[in-house]
Amino acid sequence: MIVGYARVSTLEQNEALQTDALDKAGCERLFTDHASGAKAHRPELDRLLDVIRDGDTLVVWKLDRLGRSVQNLVDLMNLLQSRGVGFRSLTENMDTTTPGGILVFNVFAAMAQFERDLIRERTKRDCGRPWARGRKGGRPSKLTEQQRTRIRELYQSRTLTVQEIADQYHVSRQTIYSVIKA
Repeated sequence: MIVGYARVSTLEQNEALQTDALDKAGCERLFTDHASGAKAHRPELDRLLDVIRDGDTLVVWKLDRLGRSVQNLVDLMNLLQSRGVGFRSLTENMDTTTPGGILVFNVFAAMAQFERDLIRERTKRDCGRPWARGRKGGRPSKLTEQQRTRIRELYQSRTLTVQEIADQYHVSRQTIYSVIKA
């Protein structure tokens, strides 16, 4: 069975352009969502994924109608592939039922993996920089060393509660506890 999926972001938008193209492409059944592509769960897409079976082909007018991001598209493609479902995008001329379409899909998957690896590498690198400079992360304290010393003295004297000390210095109780532990 050839199954079509269309999506428009708002109720005011018209899906006719997409559904006409999907009808022309021979889709026997259509699923249409009126939802932002950023939503993780779209009711009609979820229904489509419940219905589609081995040997079926999912057709979309354009790739961005199906996925929120390259990673989301790759995840959906992997799901379809694991179920034996083909995929076609009319605008991008992508068809995973052909060797060329599989190649294009694998290039997309490789690019998504490359992007994830770069993000992971940058995050790891950038998180290490503050540690190398002796910082533990978070925002810099707005307390001077003299204020820190005074906070420790007030805490030790037990004349004020932690909340009263925090109010006096216009900081949170957590900040007071951090000063005390340091």
